[in-house]
Amino acid sequence: MSEYKENKMGTMAIKPLVVSMSFPIMISMLVQALYNIVDSYFIGQYDPNYGVAALTVAFPLQTLMIAFGSGTGVGFNAILSRSLGEKNPQKAGASANTGILLNLINYLIFLILSITVTSAFVHGQTSQAQTIAYAENYLHIVLGLSAGLFLQMTFERMLQATGRSHLSMISQITGALVNTILDYMMIFGHGPFSKMGVAGAAYATVIGQFVAAAVGLSLNLYFCREFRLSLARVFRPQAAMVREIYYVGIPTVAMMAVGSVMSWGMNLILGHAAGDNGLTIFGIYFKLQSFFFMPVFGLNNGIIPILAYNYGARRKNRIKQTLRFGIMLAAVIMVTGTLVFWIFPNGLLKLFNASPQVTAMGIVALRIISIHFPLAAVGILFGGIFQAFAKSTYSLVVSLGRQMFVLLPVAWFLSLFGNVNIIWFCFIIAEGVSLALSIIFYRKVRCEMIEPLRE
Repeated sequence: MSEYKENKMGTMAIKPLVVSMSFPIMISMLVQALYNIVDSYFIGQYDPNYGVAALTVAFPLQTLMIAFGSGTGVGFNAILSRSLGEKNPQKAGASANTGILLNLINYLIFLILSITVTSAFVHGQTSQAQTIAYAENYLHIVLGLSAGLFLQMTFERMLQATGRSHLSMISQITGALVNTILDYMMIFGHGPFSKMGVAGAAYATVIGQFVAAAVGLSLNLYFCREFRLSLARVFRPQAAMVREIYYVGIPTVAMMAVGSVMSWGMNLILGHAAGDNGLTIFGIYFKLQSFFFMPVFGLNNGIIPILAYNYGARRKNRIKQTLRFGIMLAAVIMVTGTLVFWIFPNGLLKLFNASPQVTAMGIVALRIISIHFPLAAVGILFGGIFQAFAKSTYSLVVSLGRQMFVLLPVAWFLSLFGNVNIIWFCFIIAEGVSLALSIIFYRKVRCEMIEPLRE
């Protein structure tokens, strides 16, 4: 009967529980954000004129790849946690095994895309020959060898769903460290490697992902006793489980895919308004903002299984306490981010070897965009509630409203004034609209799903 022992998500005090579940993920995602910055730092040192611009051009397809993996992970993660809360280890195991298969299928999709669409995708965003060459080479590698990324996300989600976020942190940090070390060696040609430039950054990335996946699999096999992984069951999926995973996960895929479209659209708008300098600034911003957004996403990932478990266990007060504490932590992180962007923009841009022109434009951009950070903190946590309670369609509506129907149209409209600096206000306007929608949907979830619970 030990397998039915109450999980800590149903018994531990909320504040230490949220910290124990979220802090390891926050640290690992902070490390991931840091090595993304280091990645761009090395590329900026290698070629300050075209390197970061090339990574910015590649970014939308990378985001799309992560969208498929994360959306699938959110689906089986929520089902796994909820099944454990309901004392149903068979269903928990089925969700985990099916999640592995679905992410392997995702890899095959992006392997095909790496062969068929990369060139056209890159040429559509820039006409600079060197930027095109870098971006094409980078995408062929990171998409074509993306199996490691999909498996890494799969095994880390399993660890998070069972309350073992500290083990997920080990997997992610290991991959990040491998990537960072190999970045330096493979970009500039140190140790046993010849100088590979941007291609070296791509190879370092995929090697780090495969290492993290191997660590994640090992940790799951050794520590996770609540459910059983089985190679035979991976390739014998249940249609009902696939449908249930994607009922929860597809809105997340779509939501993050919308982010990919947004990045692509902003590349087009900024490229037209400011050329490769505009692309470079946008790319630098995305690398820097991840240093604050990624920990909040980590906090959110740690909270989702807590909310899902306690919803399955019908514990209303624990759900409310988790949400209040999570929003407070997220707000503190994001206010800190705004202050850093306002006080140290010049130093942040120097990390990427930015030219004087890019620095002058970038200081204005960083200060304007960062105003929306605290609003985003609340919206991200509301999105976690929707995912935990299988209401991810609400997150999809909010994301569509923010990025497709507000941010891009407003950015395009502001670009007509011929001043690239005012384009950045589109982020503040879009975040305000999305927060209003999130509050409306949260009130609906609270009235229909949380308040009726009786402990």
